[in-house]
Amino acid sequence: MKGIADEPQYSIGLLEGGTALCDVIDNHIYEQSLSKKNAFFVADLGVLVRQHVLWRTHMTQIRPFYPVRCNSSPAIIEVLAALGTGFLCANKSELELVQSRGIPPEDIIYSGVCKQVSQLKYAAKNGIDLLMCDSEVELRKIARSHPNAKLLLQVSSETSYPDEMSMAFGCSLKDCRHLLESAKELGVQVVGVRCHISSSLDDDVYIHAISDARCVFDMGEDIGFNMKILDIGGVCSVQLNKIKSTVMAMVELYFPPSSGVSLIAEPGSYFVSSAFTLAVNIISREMVARDQQDHDDPSPNDEQAFKYYMNDGVYGSFAGKLTETLITTPSVHKSTSVDAPVFCSSLWGPSGDDMDQIVEHCLLPELNVGDWLLFNNAGAYGLGQPVCTEPHDSSTPPVFYVICSREWFEMQDTGVTQETSLKNFSLIPYFLNSCQTAAAFSVPA
Repeated sequence: MKGIADEPQYSIGLLEGGTALCDVIDNHIYEQSLSKKNAFFVADLGVLVRQHVLWRTHMTQIRPFYPVRCNSSPAIIEVLAALGTGFLCANKSELELVQSRGIPPEDIIYSGVCKQVSQLKYAAKNGIDLLMCDSEVELRKIARSHPNAKLLLQVSSETSYPDEMSMAFGCSLKDCRHLLESAKELGVQVVGVRCHISSSLDDDVYIHAISDARCVFDMGEDIGFNMKILDIGGVCSVQLNKIKSTVMAMVELYFPPSSGVSLIAEPGSYFVSSAFTLAVNIISREMVARDQQDHDDPSPNDEQAFKYYMNDGVYGSFAGKLTETLITTPSVHKSTSVDAPVFCSSLWGPSGDDMDQIVEHCLLPELNVGDWLLFNNAGAYGLGQPVCTEPHDSSTPPVFYVICSREWFEMQDTGVTQETSLKNFSLIPYFLNSCQTAAAFSVPA
């Protein structure tokens, strides 16, 4: 792992004079079409600034801790750190990455569910004391390898889980007292609760989760722990209004400001999903019989369907597909008439195996080898280390970072300066009249 001083600078294209994100994408597609036609990302760092401002407006009392596994691009880590975000790290690699960007240990939570002893010792050695725990097995490992740890008990709310498979992580409310008593006996501090709830919009889920957390706080305080942190778990954009109304009402009831409890949450895709656009190239296609497409979508061309193979798949930038991340229908990057016929289509990665299906069915105009597709909201669970290196080369596509001048100055207004942070960034004006300039913005993800 390189130190900060050894890291290359990240070049950010500064968009001025009416230059838009679509212009940047057009520019890079033009460049790639003249060369290797590799897949690539364009990342608008201004989205992070906008999401940060939105968070501060609606969630003033709650500090965000960003789950690094969502998108481990170092540039994203640096921007979020500069904006005051904390970080959740699930393993040693993520801990090292975040520390290499100068993040202090008090802003890091070691969140791995099944922690290796060697990684617990690494956290202890580096002063990363805030850990999550949900079982007695993990508790005893922590007591042996990191006795100075401060734990957040990960508590599952039973109303959150309609099926047994979802109960894999998080201790139940009825098991919490035993776990707290065991922690006391082992001499390990418990300082709070992490609500492990499903990505549900049901009010009852949040109500039960917060009330359960209050019960655990009361148990912990009875046993003698100083309970001071409540983690309300993951948050996505569509949940902000619900959390502001339902969740915060419950929090203020059970954890009023006078209690001194610090509130945190874990927005991951909230920050990065819409910041990234992925451009992929069609490398092969097949015409298939209509009845081979397993769906009921209406199409004007009932007897004709296409399978398209792209130069990126689930073993690369679409890794989120393996964890049931929704992949939406892409847009086609070429001019088509309004009345152009559309065909039932499916989209596949380059490996050729059955797992590498990106979109099962969608309606698209007829595409040719060499055409480009654009996937919006591509920033979550696709960047970082490839899932594997087989059965094809799955090296991560380059990322071209941009930000408009207005949002760059807004970020300076929040107190972020290149003198105190973002020291690895180099700001370069983006000129559309020079396609060669675009190449300067490419950095590894």
